[in-house]
Amino acid sequence: MEDSLIIQENDFMKIREKIRRNKDRKVIFFSNDDELSRKILEKEKIDILLISQKKRKDKQKQRNSGFNQVLAKIAKKKNVGIGIDLDEIIESDEKEKSRILARIKQNIRLCNKNKLKMKFISLSGKNKRNIYDLKALGLVLGMPTWMTKSL
Repeated sequence: MEDSLIIQENDFMKIREKIRRNKDRKVIFFSNDDELSRKILEKEKIDILLISQKKRKDKQKQRNSGFNQVLAKIAKKKNVGIGIDLDEIIESDEKEKSRILARIKQNIRLCNKNKLKMKFISLSGKNKRNIYDLKALGLVLGMPTWMTKSL
């Protein structure tokens, strides 16, 4: 995580400018707008796409996890990892936490199918966990062992 740049912006041109200025650093992109996330994933060089699971509305028979097979194929082609926001999991209440974990499980299945790497990311330093805790959480959520090795 050291020497990485976390971009949380809603304007495409500002994001593009920040990415171009920091080519030598690892770029983590984070947005609540799914269309903007797809646009950045398609057009820019980022290392990790951090998908926010909070404030999403699930449909009656389907979860809205902000990640689908189309995004998975683009991420595979551009060699982009998918990020899981650790702060969201830790700081949410029980009901919301169960929804977030279910959406993350769905994303893990998609990433496993497309052989994408996943990473736990804590935006605030206070929720950092050691690697063994993260691997255990990953295994409980359904990550295969090859995915937990690169956490």
